[in-house]
Amino acid sequence: MPALTHPAPVHVAFSRPSIGEAEMREVRATLESGWLTTGPRVKQFEQQFAAFVGVPHAIALNSCTAALHLSLLAAGVGPGDEVVTTPLTFCASANAIVHVGATPVFADIDPVTMNLDPAAAAAALTPKTRALLPVHFAGRPVDVRAFREMADQSGLALIEDAAHCVEGIARGKRIGTTADYTCFSFYATKNVTTGEGGMLTTASSDAADRIRVASLHGMSRDAWARYSGGGVVDYDVVMPGFKYNMMDLQAALGIHQLARVEENLKRREAIWDIYDEGLADLAVERPAPIEFGSRHARHLYTILVDRDRCGLDRAALSSALAARGVATSLHFRAIHLHSFYADRFGFKRGQFPQAERVSDQTLSLPLSPAMTADEAHFVVEQVRGALAKAGR
Repeated sequence: MPALTHPAPVHVAFSRPSIGEAEMREVRATLESGWLTTGPRVKQFEQQFAAFVGVPHAIALNSCTAALHLSLLAAGVGPGDEVVTTPLTFCASANAIVHVGATPVFADIDPVTMNLDPAAAAAALTPKTRALLPVHFAGRPVDVRAFREMADQSGLALIEDAAHCVEGIARGKRIGTTADYTCFSFYATKNVTTGEGGMLTTASSDAADRIRVASLHGMSRDAWARYSGGGVVDYDVVMPGFKYNMMDLQAALGIHQLARVEENLKRREAIWDIYDEGLADLAVERPAPIEFGSRHARHLYTILVDRDRCGLDRAALSSALAARGVATSLHFRAIHLHSFYADRFGFKRGQFPQAERVSDQTLSLPLSPAMTADEAHFVVEQVRGALAKAGR
């Protein structure tokens, strides 16, 4: 392993945002413009994001959760319906299903990709199923062809949770172009960040129009349209909508984050390669290689820590790394193991063994374009040191 070229880091943050001068100048310009909420910069960000993905419509929102909620509503999902999804995801994926009055139906994951297993999802379909909601876990694209065919054959809406997968490509197709609705996150730790925020992409003009109205109180015209042209423009409330809009202050970050998305991906790929090489001979399970023709967005570098193989469990390794100056995180505790879902829907441990294995063992290492190579090598050294102390 290469020697550190600079003094060893005192602490490596889990996911330090990479914010440049361009973002700072744009935020200042937004503040000086006097227009802080949804306005010209949101429109610019939407247009640039749609062009990046290659879709007709991109709607900027205040979170990926809002995008999931509005996608389900646009797909007509409601009380009495079922939505098949993965248990290995953040709770927002399932919470949105509950919010529209539907029932989340979990199917187990593929043990290699950690994504929703298409065969398991197909087995979970019932006459009540209205939509499929696969999640691109950690930035690895799901089998989009399998889910697209399943949705088309069964007359289901396909909604993709791409919170981790802005840069993802699945068999030559960009994530955001393969589903009826695709939901992205710009949370502080995401590959593109606006602090808080999200985006929804769709090819349907009718759906995009409805989603835009629903995202801002159900009003027929947004504030920028009402006030930017001079004079008073009337508006109508056509539905009881939501307060889900993105602000120009957020879009000011997103415009320049998106401009650097490929550059930042290369930085994360370089760190990923350091981890892959440096951990190759250890008893931890590393992420599987990506299939040919696809591109991993490299959002999370997750290892699996099996006590029998490693000599210590995930919690012990996380604590040991914290003591050594390395922050880690957990992605994710399987949703069906959380008390609300167990109590409300009767889920029990043992129903989804592959998801539970990952849930019990997963540990995410620091990954950010703001990281240096020295920091990545430092993380590897600390993992190696902690496992060596445990006798592995």
